[in-house]
Amino acid sequence: MMTWRRLRESDFPLVRRWLAQPHVARWWHHDTSPEAVARDFGPAARGEEPSQDLLVFLDGHPLGLVQRSRFADYPEYRAEVAALLAVPGETVTLDYLIGDPEQVGRGLGAHMIRALVRTTWHDHPRAPAVLVPVPVANRASWRALEKAGLRRVAEGELEPDSPAAGRAHYLYRVERPAEPGEE
Repeated sequence: MMTWRRLRESDFPLVRRWLAQPHVARWWHHDTSPEAVARDFGPAARGEEPSQDLLVFLDGHPLGLVQRSRFADYPEYRAEVAALLAVPGETVTLDYLIGDPEQVGRGLGAHMIRALVRTTWHDHPRAPAVLVPVPVANRASWRALEKAGLRRVAEGELEPDSPAAGRAHYLYRVERPAEPGEE
């Protein structure tokens, strides 16, 4: 069973280990020092930032991390993505990782994404869609999005999180499902 909760400062050593894993470091390109992790993840963990960093568990064991945020809360990022595709203000985006290398390649990324998209409709009732930019070079990531039910809707250049990623990105989206009785 997959569950999640808001990341806590006590989780930072685990996040540091995950960020140092080669399969994560290639795409996240994050400083793994205690100071950098506290600086970058602390505000969301303390509720001082509008994004949510969620620690995901599989059968009670830490599996990965999902960052969930509204484009409206990050206007510069929204403007960059909106140059490629319309981004309604309440649209939500996700970033994610599977931390344990033993869990990679087992379909858990798609399962995690699907679960977080489903809960997004409840947690963000005004969100019309979930839109996820992903580097073209990160085939495993965009394949997980496809398996989770997101559709590729655009492609173009965006500022990468990692030099290894390159500027070429695909944009994947899933629309909020219609309520029963809606057309």
